[in-house]
Amino acid sequence: MPETRTPRRRRGPAALAALLAISLVSTACSGAGGGSSSDGTAITVLMVGNPQMEDLAKVTADNFTKDTGIEVRFTILPENELRDRVTQDVATQGGQYDVATIGAYEAPIWAQNDWLHELSSYADADAAYDKGDLLEPMVASLSGTDGKLYAAPFYGESSFLMYNKELFAAEGLTMPERPTWQQVAEFAEQLDDDAAGVSGICLRGLPGWGELFAPLTTVVNTFGGTWFEQDWTPKVDAPEFTAATRFYVDLLREHGQPGAPQSGFTECLNTFGQGKAAMWYDATSAAGTLEDPNASTVAGKVGYAYAPVDKTESSGWLWAWALAMPKTTKNADAAWKFISWATGKEYEKLVGSSLGWSRVPAGKRQSTYEIAEYRRSAEAFADITLKSIQEADPVSPGVQPRPALGVQFVGIPEFADLGTKVSQEVSAAIAGQTTVEQALADGQRLAEEAASNHR
Repeated sequence: MPETRTPRRRRGPAALAALLAISLVSTACSGAGGGSSSDGTAITVLMVGNPQMEDLAKVTADNFTKDTGIEVRFTILPENELRDRVTQDVATQGGQYDVATIGAYEAPIWAQNDWLHELSSYADADAAYDKGDLLEPMVASLSGTDGKLYAAPFYGESSFLMYNKELFAAEGLTMPERPTWQQVAEFAEQLDDDAAGVSGICLRGLPGWGELFAPLTTVVNTFGGTWFEQDWTPKVDAPEFTAATRFYVDLLREHGQPGAPQSGFTECLNTFGQGKAAMWYDATSAAGTLEDPNASTVAGKVGYAYAPVDKTESSGWLWAWALAMPKTTKNADAAWKFISWATGKEYEKLVGSSLGWSRVPAGKRQSTYEIAEYRRSAEAFADITLKSIQEADPVSPGVQPRPALGVQFVGIPEFADLGTKVSQEVSAAIAGQTTVEQALADGQRLAEEAASNHR
């Protein structure tokens, strides 16, 4: 998610930080909403600093605002900062934003808390929006218990394994379509080349429930572990959870990228995109950037395999970055115009024709995969992305029944704090500052506290 990220062009760390922290003032166009307005309305939009979101900021002024007269003021932040800012504003009813980027974790919980406008009534009344075209896993993950949509998916993703085909070919190695984690570890050992500055694999080690634990929880699932059993018994220090975490930590320490404890999605995208890692397990949404020659030195050289497994048949996560409307907005109609434009079919065609088809925010609409230009551009990864999304099972992602929805997260309010605190301990283990066993013993105590609210 998770997670959630990086600009298109390669930039140094200082430039990247400055870009992601900046507040952008732009304008926009609401193709799905119809009609043109020049009433001087302005809306504020908080977005995660992912490539697809940055593209949205780039094209808004010349399209959405030009057509509607609605000014859009963007604030773009890195994933962890975005989560803190949006949670603080929405939970306290601060009213700073008319539209906010949230994910599949927050949408149903915040809907239950009555913090968000439901969007089904807007979408159902807007024939041009074509709500029925949205992929069902995306709709389900962003709906409340009342069955209504509370956030519109901007793009959807699962996870898969990306690998450098040239490096594999040079060593005479063949990646299976559905590799096991043991095979991945063996490949990482064979391809790790300190002299050439190439790591065997890149994995997230940056603390955060949506950073480190996005990939790691999928490893836990397929190793037979779980955060909680169905009766809310915590299993964070159980043998299966421990084995998965030790495997992940050891793989990073032995064959991972330099600075792994500080590496999130953005850093791994840069590392792999510059040819400095042989493999990378992460979000399917990364493929568009990797195949963009203006952003990646490995464009055309990347192979894609399903998420590695151990005891399960599949293990990819399920996530959507989505646009939601806080209840506190005083510009609901204008906010919906922006949301419907940014998540609609015509927006995808705009991005494809003006910025490049590899940059389309895919994974949310069936019609995307029927666009000839997109299919040609995304030939290497379109089908595996769609199938990975369809295979993801938020109800039963592991080997045992679960008490709450979620593949790479547990769909309860306490998980954001729980996952983040445990991730800090695991990241410290990656840095060699503690052991996996100590990290998970601390995590078990925290999980006991969270479970006490649900028993």
